[in-house]
Amino acid sequence: MISSTIRSAAPWLLALATTASAAPQIGGCPVLPADNIWNARVDGMPRHPNSDAYIATMGTTRGVHPDFGTVYEGAPIGIPYVSVSGSQPRVAVAFDYDDESDPGPYPIPADAPIEGGPQSDGDRHVLVIDRDNCMLYELFYAYRQANGSWDAGSGAVYDLRSNSLRTAGWTSADAAGLPIFPGLVRYDEVVAGEIAHALRFTAPQTQSSYLWPARHEASSLTGAQYPPMGLRLRLKASFDVSTFPPQVQVILQALKRYGMILADNGSAWYVSGSPDSRWNDDMLVGELGRVKGSDFEAVDVSSLMVSPNSGATKQLLIENPVARGDGPPVVFRSRGGGG
Repeated sequence: MISSTIRSAAPWLLALATTASAAPQIGGCPVLPADNIWNARVDGMPRHPNSDAYIATMGTTRGVHPDFGTVYEGAPIGIPYVSVSGSQPRVAVAFDYDDESDPGPYPIPADAPIEGGPQSDGDRHVLVIDRDNCMLYELFYAYRQANGSWDAGSGAVYDLRSNSLRTAGWTSADAAGLPIFPGLVRYDEVVAGEIAHALRFTAPQTQSSYLWPARHEASSLTGAQYPPMGLRLRLKASFDVSTFPPQVQVILQALKRYGMILADNGSAWYVSGSPDSRWNDDMLVGELGRVKGSDFEAVDVSSLMVSPNSGATKQLLIENPVARGDGPPVVFRSRGGGG
C-alpha cells in the first residue's frame, strides 16, 4: 500500500528516481536488472552543482549526433552486436591490457560483426550476447586471427542478470569501465515506442576521474570544468519534443527520463547505437542536430547508490510526470535495490 502521506502529496512532488517495472530485454534475457543504474529514471533527480561548467566544456551550441545508422562507405554505422546460443564454440582471446581484462575463452563466431567493418582502424568493438546463459561479452580493438582466436586491446564479461560492477580502476571494452550494449539505441526499441534505459555518449575532453557507476578514467586533465567518466546528463524537462518525428521523439523522451552516461572520449554529443538498415540516416542527423548542448543538464545520481561496487539503485518515493508535462501520473513503491 502507498501511504496516505504519499497519496496526498502535492502535484509538484518528484521522486529522487524510478526504474522501469521490468528490465529491457534482448533474446529473452534482461539487459541488467530492473533496478540497475542504467535502467533508472533520472528526470526527478537533483541537478549536478557543476552542470553549467560541464555543459560549457562539451559545447553549448554543438548539436547531438547519432553515432549509429545504416551504412557509410561500405561499413555499418554504429556498434553492432550478435546473439549466439549457449553452444557457440569458445575461442581464445589475447589482450593487450590483460591485467584489466576478463580472460577467455569467449563465444565469438567467426563472422562476428566488427564496429566499422572488418577493415576498420577505429575502436573495432565486438559485442556478443549468449542468449541461453544471459552473458554479455565485449571486446575493444578486436582482430580475428588465422587460427580462429582473437586479439583485442581489452575485454569484459557481464552477467546480464547481475548488478556487479568491474573492479575499481579497471577498464572494460569502454574507457569508463562500463558495459557498452546496455547504452545503445536499438531500432527495435524505437519502433516499439520506448527506450527504457540510459544511452551511451562521448565527449572530446574528460576529467582524470570517474563517478559511480564508472570504474575507470582515460584522461590527464584535472580541471573541474571537464566532465568525469560516468557523468549522467538528461535532456531538460522544458525541451519541447513535439515537433520531432515519432522515432526521434522516442530517443528524446529517453534522454529526458533516463538520460545518457559519459562512457568514452570521442566527438562531442555523439550518442551511441547499433546499425540497422531501417534507420533513416538523413532524418536522424538532421533532427537530432536540432538538439544542442545547452538543452542538457548534468544530474547528481549519487544518492541512488546502494554500494560503490554495485550498479543497484535505491528506489525512492514517487514520480509525477504531470508536473513535468510528461504524461499521466505514475506511482512507484519505494524499495531497496538488490546486490
